[in-house]
Amino acid sequence: MKELKKNFKNSHILIIGSGIVGKFNALELSEKGFQITIADPQKSKNSSNASLGLLIGHMYQKSKGRSWELRKKSNELWPKWIKFLQQYNESLNIEKPLIQLTTDQRKFEKLSQFISNNPKRDLQVLKSESPIIKNINKIFNINNLKGIISYQDGRINPISLLKTIDIYLKSKNINFMNEEIIKIQKIKNQWISTSKNKFEIKSDAIILCNSLGALKLIDLNRNDIKLKPVLGQAIEISINEKEINLLSLPKHFSINNKNFLPINKNKIIIGSTDEYDIKPKENIFEELTDFVEHKPQWLDKNKITSKWFGIRSRPEGEASPILKSLEKGLILCTGFYKNGILLAPACSNWISNEIENHLL
Repeated sequence: MKELKKNFKNSHILIIGSGIVGKFNALELSEKGFQITIADPQKSKNSSNASLGLLIGHMYQKSKGRSWELRKKSNELWPKWIKFLQQYNESLNIEKPLIQLTTDQRKFEKLSQFISNNPKRDLQVLKSESPIIKNINKIFNINNLKGIISYQDGRINPISLLKTIDIYLKSKNINFMNEEIIKIQKIKNQWISTSKNKFEIKSDAIILCNSLGALKLIDLNRNDIKLKPVLGQAIEISINEKEINLLSLPKHFSINNKNFLPINKNKIIIGSTDEYDIKPKENIFEELTDFVEHKPQWLDKNKITSKWFGIRSRPEGEASPILKSLEKGLILCTGFYKNGILLAPACSNWISNEIENHLL
């Protein structure tokens, strides 16, 4: 976290959007000495609050390309940032390992081949006779599970992470504005942002981290950018079955692309769907439990005690996420789809370097 050049230290950056990506940008840029303002009218309702916090980096099934490079950079940066943030929350950590399971034999063979081709990623095959799989089979009434375990991937509690960064930002007197920005314009070398309540914010640069809302602020005639909404959902189920202890399950795992987080011996979270919409479907329970052919008795929609969702954005016609300098002093950072928490360190690192280039 290098020192900011002296001629930059009075520069003011406006970050629009207060999800994990927006806050991580504020964290890194603040450490470099920039003055930061974050604007967001729905700070407590952004999609980061609906995230389950799974960090799928090493088990990502590619070894080249932009997405892998971003993951690789984040894999390198996350331990450093965890150590830094533990100054503000000693309990913040990445819980490892992470388990990915499937009932599809072809997918399992593909996963096995991937491990063979990537011996340095600290991955291991989990076959049907594995004690871990046997226990999951018993609880979920499944017979043909197989998969892999990653000893370097895991989960960070997203609510704890957001609160920890908030503590840091408060200690740095970062300015939060509960305002919706409806217009941005550049006058000479300065940016003027106007809120719905007619507040004006002057800044040297703007970072758009407000997901779908970013499209309302940029010139789409000059920038061919398309985003579509992706709705991620989760439910919490509470059970009373004495013979089932949900804490006997791994801390976090997936079965056929559905994610599971046991909370205690009687509660478990299941997520998430990928609906291309902004409103949840009525049959959310069936969407989240269709990984099981013969559902166990405890997996019943009448036992749902909580449910929530978050709207994310996915780029159309280009890779996720979008990291672009649209013009001098204006950067777009959006379209994270599923990987906002995982990729936040790599993306904020790219943006902080880009901001310095903009302000030279």
